[in-house]
Amino acid sequence: MHHLSYGDVKTAADRVADGIRPVAVVRADAGEGAGAAGSTGAYELYFALEFMQHTGSFKARGALNFLVAHRERGELPEAGVTIASGGNAGLACAWAARGLGVPATVFLPETAPQLKVDRLRGYGAEVRLVGTEYAEAAAACEAFAAETGALASHAYDHPLIAAGAGTLVEEIRSQVPLVDTVVVAAGGGGLFAGVAAAAQHHGIRVVAVEPERCRALNAALEAGRVVDVEIDSVAADSLGARRATPMALTAVGHRNMRSVVVPDTAVTAARNGLWELYRLAVENAAGTAVAGVAGVAGCSTGSAPYVPSPGERVVVVLCGANADPAEPAQPAEGR
Repeated sequence: MHHLSYGDVKTAADRVADGIRPVAVVRADAGEGAGAAGSTGAYELYFALEFMQHTGSFKARGALNFLVAHRERGELPEAGVTIASGGNAGLACAWAARGLGVPATVFLPETAPQLKVDRLRGYGAEVRLVGTEYAEAAAACEAFAAETGALASHAYDHPLIAAGAGTLVEEIRSQVPLVDTVVVAAGGGGLFAGVAAAAQHHGIRVVAVEPERCRALNAALEAGRVVDVEIDSVAADSLGARRATPMALTAVGHRNMRSVVVPDTAVTAARNGLWELYRLAVENAAGTAVAGVAGVAGCSTGSAPYVPSPGERVVVVLCGANADPAEPAQPAEGR
């Protein structure tokens, strides 16, 4: 297994610098759960608005790093690139491939939101819908790559993908130089692994937040190895990986890294709170990250599992916005 390093992230930052949008970081409100501003117990809260990235999520960073690195090595085949994705990684792969003039074939579960399918086709990708879960789409993608010679990418389990995601950290530090903690949602753990590699170098704590019924990383930490988990969460469309990448499990074992879980009710409350208070229309994955932090004003997270210390500078990454705006942010039965 590749042990992701700060050097991997720095190299990725150089590769993607001209192709991605630097993340905007804004000051937000810490609610009464952590003390009102200026009072004893207050902490500083910021949102990293990564949902404004190309294709609407942080995945563009890893996809561009992956393809540019293979182009540098002369390893981009005529058959192009293929990936299995619940949506966001596929969008990012299709976007990056189009920019480099490379064909892209994307496999998604049949349950993927239509908004994401339409956008994939808008990027020029060939879309193939297979099965009802990510694992089924991934198996079909693997067979396609073996048959055609297409370059197989991955939604999260590749060092180039994770390193690209980690480029967020330097951009956050440029705007909040004394950041203490970065909070991210975790699905398969690629974002967490990349962010952790850079954050550890700078002595920054990283908190990975998952829904209770969609907790591949947390379950792996409990078991001491990567394990399969059941997926049944309102955030499954973007966080629904059946198993975490070993890179993430290695990272969460380091000092200053934490894994926490939250119920779906907290996820949807946080997502609704982001809209009501800030008019931010984001995915439930972004709501998951917010739900993990106690005292975020307007987001009903007073009893969340991560409680910042007085004066702590906390940056929550709002990682994606590829949700249907007509769909209410409510849990779906049996999803």
